[in-house]
Amino acid sequence: MVGLSGREEQIVTMLQDGGELSVQTLSEKLGVSSVTIRSDLRALESKGIILRTRGAAMSAYHPLLMEKQSSHREEKESIARAAAALVQDGDKIMITNGTTSALIGRYLLGKRDLQIVTNSTLLTPYARVNPNLALTIVGGEFRPSAEALVGAPALTQLLDFHVTYTFTGTDGFTKEHGLTTHLMENAEIVRRMCHQATKRVLVTDSSKYGKQGFVKIFALSEIDVLITDKGLPEEAIEEIRAMGIEVMVV
Repeated sequence: MVGLSGREEQIVTMLQDGGELSVQTLSEKLGVSSVTIRSDLRALESKGIILRTRGAAMSAYHPLLMEKQSSHREEKESIARAAAALVQDGDKIMITNGTTSALIGRYLLGKRDLQIVTNSTLLTPYARVNPNLALTIVGGEFRPSAEALVGAPALTQLLDFHVTYTFTGTDGFTKEHGLTTHLMENAEIVRRMCHQATKRVLVTDSSKYGKQGFVKIFALSEIDVLITDKGLPEEAIEEIRAMGIEVMVV
């Protein structure tokens, strides 16, 4: 994770399975003193990444989310950076929940008068440190595995906003089956957010290509821009561009 020291990243990885580890265990495994581990844990807690208990620590996030955050990290960072570059001063945008789409918030620093509507709680840290960013989080039922709010309240509130861009991720995408997800409620949120936007931007690493989730969100042709990494096959890029979709490979 960007912004963490090497040892802090090791601690986060060790806590990824959702269990609790003692300061002594972390100290022994990492070969540093208990004092050093406690200092690391305080730093991680201040960033909202872990929870500290008496003499131990655990991840603040659901194990499934932690697994997603750690996979294809470099690609996700590059994709998020490219997505943020599309945003201009004064833009109003929507960002759906997802580990790639949430990273866009990190690269909006320096832009002015931005308004973001989202159902993702992962964007909150970026709003804290960026005074030029106004963040609206729609209400709903919290899903820890996605750090997302879903359901009827969120869908209703989204109707109040119209934006330039909606940035969305996906659990899988193919030419034949379009964008798919494992959660029906998530599909509803993505559809609504994309409906409220002038342009719809899919941000996803190439590992999602060819995969099909449980629920179809919509056809791939409903996306205006795809931002992905160099792992996407050239044949797939050509097919997607032939559908009238702009493809940005980073």
